[in-house]
Amino acid sequence: MNRKQLIKKYLEFFESKGHKIIPNASLIPKDDPTVLFTTAGMHPLTPYLLGQKHPLGKRLVNVQKCIRTTDIEEVGNKTHHTFFEMLGNWSLGDYWKKDAIEYSFEFLTKVLKINPKKISITCFIGDKDAKKDTESSDIWKSIGIKKIKFLGKKDNWWGPAGKTGPCGPDSEMFIDGIEIWNDVFMQYNKTKKGKYESLKQKNVDTGLGVERTLVIPNNLKDNYLTETFLPIIKKIEQLSGKKYKENEKAMRIIADHIKASVFIIADGVLPSNTEQGYVLRRLIRRAIRYGRELGIKDFTSKVAQPVFEIYDDYEELKDNLKNVYIFKTLKEEEGKFNLTLEKGLNVMKKEFFNKAIGRIDPENPPKGMVIEGNKLRIKGEKVFYFSQSFGFPLELTQEIMKEWGVEFDKQTMKEAQKAFQTHQKLSRTASRGVFGSGLADHSEQTTKLHTATHLLNQALREVLNKNIMQKGSNITPERLRFDFNFPRKLTEKEIKKVEDLVNKKISQRLKVTNEEMPLKKALASGISSEFNAKYPDIVSVYNIGDFSKEICTGPHVKNTNEIKKFKIIKEESSAAGIRRIKAVVG
Repeated sequence: MNRKQLIKKYLEFFESKGHKIIPNASLIPKDDPTVLFTTAGMHPLTPYLLGQKHPLGKRLVNVQKCIRTTDIEEVGNKTHHTFFEMLGNWSLGDYWKKDAIEYSFEFLTKVLKINPKKISITCFIGDKDAKKDTESSDIWKSIGIKKIKFLGKKDNWWGPAGKTGPCGPDSEMFIDGIEIWNDVFMQYNKTKKGKYESLKQKNVDTGLGVERTLVIPNNLKDNYLTETFLPIIKKIEQLSGKKYKENEKAMRIIADHIKASVFIIADGVLPSNTEQGYVLRRLIRRAIRYGRELGIKDFTSKVAQPVFEIYDDYEELKDNLKNVYIFKTLKEEEGKFNLTLEKGLNVMKKEFFNKAIGRIDPENPPKGMVIEGNKLRIKGEKVFYFSQSFGFPLELTQEIMKEWGVEFDKQTMKEAQKAFQTHQKLSRTASRGVFGSGLADHSEQTTKLHTATHLLNQALREVLNKNIMQKGSNITPERLRFDFNFPRKLTEKEIKKVEDLVNKKISQRLKVTNEEMPLKKALASGISSEFNAKYPDIVSVYNIGDFSKEICTGPHVKNTNEIKKFKIIKEESSAAGIRRIKAVVG
């Protein structure tokens, strides 16, 4: 079974159970400030999981491209990936545990022909907040599954995304010990007081990884030997002249990171030092570092080529001009990083070499080194510094130190790992706090800012150009950020005109209403949509009086007067031909 067949079988199976197929959304979440990337199929469904009615009904299914970077250091084993495709089916207040579990079991055993004896299950063990999920375990037992374990919140509980909100137990499915599917049962709401109350709308949210699942019908033990990775691995073998079996970790990291980079760039992100751009840069540079280990240079764009063949069903990878742009971006970033490595080597020499003698003076050790016995050793903290500042992998620093006659021993490694662990702990804390996965902030202030982006979008069209389109947005409770196509910097007069027009519409107390209609009808009538966004056949259209009409999923105020006042605080360039406005309300 190949990738396309698996996806087709999954979608058709759930269509037969009354589910409607929804589009594969962008990797960049729309109007969700809590995440950098779409990490699960539920992200585009945020408003509907909170109770908003979905245009296609209560039963939904899709395949969603995802990026996860919280455990990037784990990439290199057989099962971890940065980019992956997730098959998912949802019940929005419709069927519950029995149907969800039985659907999962039927698909695994009847469609994928997996022996039930190979299936093991985990369920929530219960605690002071929520009872033991014997309901799920009893259902699994009733259909013949005997291997069931009960685990705590760390392993078998989802959410809430923040301090409050929907959450609940989950039931994970394992085949020969490898997790492939997760059924999440959102049945509780965590309150501000920390209590877990039963939700009126109970949702089912599931996720089945394409890459992990493909190994089963193909009798493989390694995800990287499935057709989703093998052509990339073979390309790396060809370029390096080395075998996969002898270089598994390095080749897996390169294949994974370059594939993820291709998809991130295809969704409009460029390497940078902030947000999604920082993640992209980190992925490309980590791939380059492991390329050095294999003895290959100027390879990223070549390794990327098979990605377009594997995923030829993605529209965003079919545009030849865009593909050339992706290759160009990879080449440029690789060139920049090679220069950074050279710069790092020069700094290393400057810090460690004694100018007078043209080498390291062992009797007068430079800062960052220490004499131990009759040997000179580099400190782990300095190894960490060169890794963070110049992207030097430990192996590269170790190699250089060996050439210079400096020890890089177990103590150095221990010190370096301690510094890395401290850094990772801080990074993960920040990730959970600022970009933790889950449902977006739907506070009153965020709702006002979101509605204001509709007014801003239309105002820009009327003041500047009717062909202006939204190219992205990010909303936090403090401000809105709105990207749009325009070739130059706005004048102060233009900025004031846009601002005044938005405030005029706010003061006119326009009603905000919602209607559902076929996508074709909405697009034919000229209703505003986000550039490159994918929509279901039936869409929600939000009207702000007679001023603005947009395809959107919310949240919105009921009347523009709730926004009070709109103020543009910054207008700047976001990318070539793309401008960015930051604004506040209230």
